[in-house]
Amino acid sequence: MRRVRVEKIAIESGLLDRAKRAASAAGYSSVEEFVAHCIENELKKHAVDAVEGQVADQLRGLGYIE
Repeated sequence: MRRVRVEKIAIESGLLDRAKRAASAAGYSSVEEFVAHCIENELKKHAVDAVEGQVADQLRGLGYIE
């Protein structure tokens, strides 16, 4: 079984209240689960952006795009 290391972060109380309401409305079991899911989604977007940038650089290097 994989052990998960849990860390704490500081978050503005108003933002935490909004996250709690959104987590509840969306059916998450906890605000922690909701926040982790949001962070994972954002990290995936950034990974896609990075890959797309690498592909564009390669195509530029090959002269296919300017």
